[in-house]
Amino acid sequence: MAELQMLLEEEIPAGRRALLDSYTNLERVAEYCESNYVQSADKHRALEETKSYTTQSLASVAYLINTLANNVLQMLDIQASQLRRMESSVNHISQFFYHGF
Repeated sequence: MAELQMLLEEEIPAGRRALLDSYTNLERVAEYCESNYVQSADKHRALEETKSYTTQSLASVAYLINTLANNVLQMLDIQASQLRRMESSVNHISQFFYHGF
């Protein structure tokens, strides 16, 4: 139960915030790369720098998405397990009432 609470209250919201921050950072990187390319005398070097930033940024976003997805899957597994236990309890109670006290 503590693990589910930690996922719901801490891990998943933190993952969402990290993705939102990443979105803002990606916009800044894109603006920098565009400005750098326009102002650069060496377009080839500016393009290579843009490729490098793009690769790093996409790897970072992929990592954040993977982490968040794993946390969501873990949350769903815990909830599914809780539902199975509840179903079992309901079945036991219903058998008790069906067969009499």
